[in-house]
Amino acid sequence: MAKSHMKLGGIPDNLSHCSEIKSILLHQNKLVGRIPIHLSSLSKLVWLNLGRNNLNGNIPPSLGNLSSLVHLYIPDNNLEGSIPDELGRLVKLEFLWIFLNNLSGLIPPSIYNLSSIVGFSAVGNLLHGNLPPNLGLTLPNLNYLFLGQNAFRGPIPVSLPNASRLTQVDFSSNNFSGPVPANFGRLHDLIFFKLADNKLGGGEGDNDLIFLTSLINSSCLEVLDVVYNQLRGTLPATISNLSTHLTSLGLGANPISGSIPTDINNLFNLNRLYIFETFITGTISVGIGKLQNLEGLVLYSNRLSGQIPSSIGNITGLVRLTLFQNRLQGSIPSSLGNCRRLNVLGLLRNKLNGTIPKEVFSIPSLVGLRVGENSWVGSLPLEVGNLKQLNELWVDHNNLTGEIPSVLGNCVSLKILQLSNNFFEGVIPLSLSNLKDIRSLDLSYNNLSGQIPKVLEKLPYLQYLDLSYNDLEGEIPIQGIFKNASAFSVLGNNKLCGGIPQLRLPVCPKKASKKHGRSISRRVIFSVIGTVLGLILLLFLFSTLYWARRRARKKPLPASFLEGQFLNVSYADLFKATGEFSSDSLIGEGSYGSVFKGILDRDETLVAVKVLNLQRHGASRSFLAECEALRNIWHRNVVKIITACSSIDFKGNDFKVIVFEYMPNGSLEKWLHSNVRGQYETPSLNLIQRLHMAIDVASALEYLHHHCSTPVVHRDLKPSNVLLDDDMCAHVSDFGLAKLLSDAASNTSQDQTSSTGIKGSFGHIPPEYGMGGKASKSGDVYSYGILLLEMFTGKRPTDDIFKDSLSLRQFVETALPDGVIEIVDPRLLLEDVQPLNNGELKC
Repeated sequence: MAKSHMKLGGIPDNLSHCSEIKSILLHQNKLVGRIPIHLSSLSKLVWLNLGRNNLNGNIPPSLGNLSSLVHLYIPDNNLEGSIPDELGRLVKLEFLWIFLNNLSGLIPPSIYNLSSIVGFSAVGNLLHGNLPPNLGLTLPNLNYLFLGQNAFRGPIPVSLPNASRLTQVDFSSNNFSGPVPANFGRLHDLIFFKLADNKLGGGEGDNDLIFLTSLINSSCLEVLDVVYNQLRGTLPATISNLSTHLTSLGLGANPISGSIPTDINNLFNLNRLYIFETFITGTISVGIGKLQNLEGLVLYSNRLSGQIPSSIGNITGLVRLTLFQNRLQGSIPSSLGNCRRLNVLGLLRNKLNGTIPKEVFSIPSLVGLRVGENSWVGSLPLEVGNLKQLNELWVDHNNLTGEIPSVLGNCVSLKILQLSNNFFEGVIPLSLSNLKDIRSLDLSYNNLSGQIPKVLEKLPYLQYLDLSYNDLEGEIPIQGIFKNASAFSVLGNNKLCGGIPQLRLPVCPKKASKKHGRSISRRVIFSVIGTVLGLILLLFLFSTLYWARRRARKKPLPASFLEGQFLNVSYADLFKATGEFSSDSLIGEGSYGSVFKGILDRDETLVAVKVLNLQRHGASRSFLAECEALRNIWHRNVVKIITACSSIDFKGNDFKVIVFEYMPNGSLEKWLHSNVRGQYETPSLNLIQRLHMAIDVASALEYLHHHCSTPVVHRDLKPSNVLLDDDMCAHVSDFGLAKLLSDAASNTSQDQTSSTGIKGSFGHIPPEYGMGGKASKSGDVYSYGILLLEMFTGKRPTDDIFKDSLSLRQFVETALPDGVIEIVDPRLLLEDVQPLNNGELKC
């Protein structure tokens, strides 16, 4: 193969000389460029596989001349444009795999007429339109049909089950509406049936779940997922008679009523059972313990009551158990200690009581333990020190007593420690200094005494510290987190002194010399007498203070999203806070919803309420992506999330919001490109202000990329997503398109974001995103470079500001004032961003 006959890194030109070739298998070779037109001359070609490369451009219509082609695989590239109608001439074609590209438009009618088709996958593109009503008649040999993560709409064709060989169907993450056809039970060999994240159901009456009963006849069914739809009705008891091969059953986020059948244990191969955010009542059946293969039991935000059955301890392979926000009573069964693989235990907001069994703290694999807002009593067991892998511990808003165990210092992986609103006493353990990875520490509303340990200054990643309403005394440290008044609170500790000037506390008294020792002794004696008299008065007022204290215990907590466990804010609360979502409260509109200014009654906190427009395709995924991205983020330059709400409004419609800290100075976009804000003129930003803001954004990105437990890629960095507080400090916001790098390859039902398609806003999008590239830190770096240009040149990225011969770093250095790049971006490597041969910039 002569080098002169091929493009560098592309498909060789001289393949067209191989007239007898039958198979071309070039998948996963990092090929670039376009699919060459000359391949159409290979009349005997049966198998063409170009998947998992970096090919771009359109699918050549000339491929329709490959009359012998049976297998056409071109997935996971950067292909764009529409699917050529000419492919409908491939009368022998059996497999058409075009998933994970940027293809758009309608599927040509000619494709639906290829009766030879066995498998068709177009997952993760930008395709839209309705499916033809006779689909199951024109494709009688269809085995596999994967159309997930597109923008298809309309009803699911009733004719589809006429394709009797169909075994796998994926229509998830589209806009399909109407009923799920009740004749899918005719597909006896159906294995995989995924309809999650659509608009199915919601019609007249409560008959949306009839199709579940029909699926009893699909005796090979392994996966059934219909979460995040509008399916109404009573959960039929017949779901216990579904295929015994069923491994995954997802019915959550639908307005379903009824109860979980007591004989659900008939589905003995179940690995995941997801029934959450419904109106399901009743109890958790003792028979649940017979599901020996269960790894994920997710039953949160329902109306379940009764006790947690001890038989759950028989499911020794259980990895995730989330039962929060129900009406469960009693205690945690000690048998749960048998679940040695358990990672996540979420029991927040129930009516559980008694003591927390020490067996729970003996599960070495626990990463998240959240049992707050119940009625636990007793002390925190010393066995908590065994949890070396624990990231989050929430035991807040209970009645726990005793000292904070010093063994908590053994939990070296802790990022969030929430012990507030209990009756812990004694001093703050010095061993907490061992928690080098801690981000949030809340010990507020307890009975802690003594001094604030100076070792807390040395916690490198601590971003939120609340010690308020205890009985702490002495001097407040001034280093570490104690340098930032907005990052910590010591309110309600009247014996504290010193600290940074912003606290406005009295100066601590100087230590007296020895010659004043006798005078000091007298003062100590008088102080003791005064203290005794004060205690008498304190005893008299104790009961009144006790109840006042308990009423004050409910305060906004720092947001943490462990399996969607949000603060308890209702639709009614937010309806009132925003003046019934009036236009007067509207402060912004975005791709997936609107933002309102509001005041929460509970503490008169000024907030920004982001209301998702669930009619907009992708809004639900944006909500989940933002919650997932923000679940472990605590940084001064990332907008603080106060709570989230996934509920139903007064009309019975789904309602999802995220509530953020209000930023009074709005977005950077308005300061850069608007001469008028409201009724007054916007003052221009000076160079120093711009430098500070650029440093703020760089700090946020550096944290997201390198210091989060799971690196976060923002994917939509632009001036309108940079918000400014009272002090003009910049905060990065809007994580609706964010991606967690650890799950970039995930294709499970829990992965609500896609790494395909165009992510971001025009002008700020890294070129590889526009060509279907995967999420990357360098993509954010590219957007940051564009942001710098916009901040310091005053031009929009859509202006003609690029030059073909320059890399992004070179152009940033050329356009910005001298020395700026070294100041604002010492850690983010802009030199890694280079132009393509055609002058386009690419990471």
